[in-house]
Amino acid sequence: MAITIAIANQKGGVGKTTTAVSLAAELALRSLRVLLVDMDPQASTSSGLRIDLPPEGSDLYDVFFGKKTLSDIIIESPSMEGLFVVPASRDLVSLELEVGKRHGRELVLTSELKGVQASFDVILIDCPPSSGLLTLNALGAAQGVLVPLQAEYYALEGLSSLTKTIQFVQATFNPALQLFGVVMTMFDARTNLSGQVEAEAAKFFPGKMFNTRIPRNIRLSECPSHGLPICRYDPHSAGGKAYHILADEVVARMGWASNCNSGLVAVGNE
Repeated sequence: MAITIAIANQKGGVGKTTTAVSLAAELALRSLRVLLVDMDPQASTSSGLRIDLPPEGSDLYDVFFGKKTLSDIIIESPSMEGLFVVPASRDLVSLELEVGKRHGRELVLTSELKGVQASFDVILIDCPPSSGLLTLNALGAAQGVLVPLQAEYYALEGLSSLTKTIQFVQATFNPALQLFGVVMTMFDARTNLSGQVEAEAAKFFPGKMFNTRIPRNIRLSECPSHGLPICRYDPHSAGGKAYHILADEVVARMGWASNCNSGLVAVGNE
């Protein structure tokens, strides 16, 4: 059964989508079958892989209302063999209002993924920068949460809120949810600030920091305009090398999780 990881941070602009796309592509290069679910109405993950959004009436929005199944809308990436994508829908922006307080609304994605899990090794979910219904669905379906953390002071302010959201999901509808790890993004080793933010994050998430730091890198910024992940656009750039090493770390933690669960540590239990 696929290991499902939500890539989440309630602060925007921290590198969630870049991490989701780059990591998914790197895992696909390792001969894993990867499903990347774009839960953000901005649809940056989809456009960053040259995936056209499905026509109205045949997209992720319709899955939430039972008009389509997840398997109906999965598309194979044109640039990466073994990488499949559930494209976002811009209609998702109004989903919370339209679904209202319907029973089980947080578990729609969980139910839908059950029908496709056997076809994949890894499922990555790119969450929107909020703690709303879309993020709750992602956390409800996931076994682990990967947190991209920008190496800037304000990025630390959202950690407490994210931890509370994870604890809420654990206490209500997904007790198996665990913290998979925290990766520093937009890291600049030349500045004291990056080091200070990393040190504070290590105190907040003891033992859960990835060793890999994703640097600020212009090639990573250029990738979306070419519709290619960094491993296809410029794998030898600083950003490309960093995500390659991060993928090695992620694979190692997945192995621990699937074999003996020691790779996942419950939030608030340390």
